[in-house]
Amino acid sequence: MITNPEIVKKFEDNFIKKERLSYQQSLDIVESLWAEGVALGVLPPKEHSIGIDIDIRIASILNSCSEKSCQK
Repeated sequence: MITNPEIVKKFEDNFIKKERLSYQQSLDIVESLWAEGVALGVLPPKEHSIGIDIDIRIASILNSCSEKSCQK
């Protein structure tokens, strides 16, 4: 358990400043995280449609904002 999140945040910020990852390295990290999620049984979701209503609502809101900002 993280008892001091400020120290972790500072470490992450310093690491990001020093370390530049290539596309392949980033892809390897994402694939490793996906594999870990599969091993833990949380990925892929059992029901693909869970949360789709929220995604549709957010898309609708964003689209309406875009349309309003384009009109003069």
